[in-house]
Amino acid sequence: MRSNGYKIMFMAAMAVFGTIGLFVKNIAVSSGELALYRALMAIVLIGGFMLVTRQRIDFKSITKQLPLLLLSGAAMGFNWILLFEAYKYTTVSVATLSYYFAPVIVTVVSPLIFREKMGARQWVCFAMSTLGIVLITGLGDLSAGSNHLLGIGFGLGAAVLYASVMLLNKGTKGVEGIQRTFLQFIAAIAVLIPYVALTSGVSLGGLDAVGWGCLLAVGILHTGVTYCLYFSSMKELPGQEVALLSYIDPLVAVLCSVLILREPMGWEQILGGVLILGFTMYNELAPTLKKK
Repeated sequence: MRSNGYKIMFMAAMAVFGTIGLFVKNIAVSSGELALYRALMAIVLIGGFMLVTRQRIDFKSITKQLPLLLLSGAAMGFNWILLFEAYKYTTVSVATLSYYFAPVIVTVVSPLIFREKMGARQWVCFAMSTLGIVLITGLGDLSAGSNHLLGIGFGLGAAVLYASVMLLNKGTKGVEGIQRTFLQFIAAIAVLIPYVALTSGVSLGGLDAVGWGCLLAVGILHTGVTYCLYFSSMKELPGQEVALLSYIDPLVAVLCSVLILREPMGWEQILGGVLILGFTMYNELAPTLKKK
């Protein structure tokens, strides 16, 4: 397949990721329960994909990495829970933009963990992205009252957990791509089953036809199919292109929020979103552009 074909696959995956908020809002189960079903359906599809493409996981070679994989899988599961909760309390656009603060957290924490230097560019990007969060939090449309702030809090909590997954993945050696994600999903399921049992329990009986359709879409399309597209295409594309195209996800999410769900978005939130996405994108692309 030519590079344009892989690019289309990657763009399609990012666009589908960006629509997940539309479906989550129509699924009347708890966030923990939804995260569990998502992981269960995804593990079946991704496992089948790995069998068809003859991808094997060498469990002997990753014994030393299992603690990190299990920890990152647990963080992934609870990351989904907090993101789904954010959708319940604020708009999809605000929840998504809060969630995309994760790369900024990684930038700030990496020097402490990996002894990476943090230069002027990283500090500027951190300051401007933080200003974006302040604009979204303090000056945006607060007609939803405390729910709006609670939704942002859940979004930022999800960002912290996603940043943890990213940092743990940087420390994991010998397991890459879809194999690593498969193992993380197994770990997420192992953690989410007792969590759901102790909290909400199973409530699938209350779903209507729309809820069932959205649940299947989140598990099969937004996770199983899309992750297979994502990893199959990502390894064939340059890193700079992957970083740039990844921002299709939040842009689609914001468009869906405003144009389809008709959720309000004030100019302060628009400016805050531009600051967050613009400076995180600049921070990721600047080193490559400088080398060129």
